[in-house]
Amino acid sequence: MEPQVWYASYGSNMSRSRFLHYLQGGRPDGSTRDYSGSRNRTGPLEVEPVELKGSLCFAWESPTWGGGVAFYEPDAPGVTLGRAYLLTAGQLADVAAQEMHRRPDVDLDLAPLWSDRQFVLGPGRYERLLVVGEIRGVRVVTFTSSWSRDEVQLNAPAAAYLRTMAIGLREAHELTVDAIIDYLLACRGTGPGWTRSTLAAALS
Repeated sequence: MEPQVWYASYGSNMSRSRFLHYLQGGRPDGSTRDYSGSRNRTGPLEVEPVELKGSLCFAWESPTWGGGVAFYEPDAPGVTLGRAYLLTAGQLADVAAQEMHRRPDVDLDLAPLWSDRQFVLGPGRYERLLVVGEIRGVRVVTFTSSWSRDEVQLNAPAAAYLRTMAIGLREAHELTVDAIIDYLLACRGTGPGWTRSTLAAALS
């Protein structure tokens, strides 16, 4: 039996329907990109809400979304809301490859990640893998950048990205619209591009 691992999402992949495109292929709503899907197209074995120690920011300029996207800052104060999907190790490798626009055809050697609790695959924006906990004895892994908190180039996200995140936050954590707005406004990079009133309009 192939080893299992939880993948903790905290951005648009909290939306289950969007995340399934990483496994099954296709183009998600609001995206300009087609995903090839995983070599193993089976859906997640389990799904759980998670809370990660650290904060979330919006940065970079995504060609897929046309604005900033979410990055996890594990050393910053705060709590990041997420959603964990129980995958095979091969599926995790394929999700990581697609995050960096690579073909999902190579397995990852996870031994360095297990021993050091973090492993940098390369210089790309989502190539820092972190072990952020366990669920029922199975490790939880997330992806983020290697940028320092001081050097990250903050950038407000597009409305479509925020709407997709909001879907995931409702599905995983059963948050109200007001609670989602509070959460997003607390993330670095949301303002000044977004305010409470413009977020309310975008998420309505």
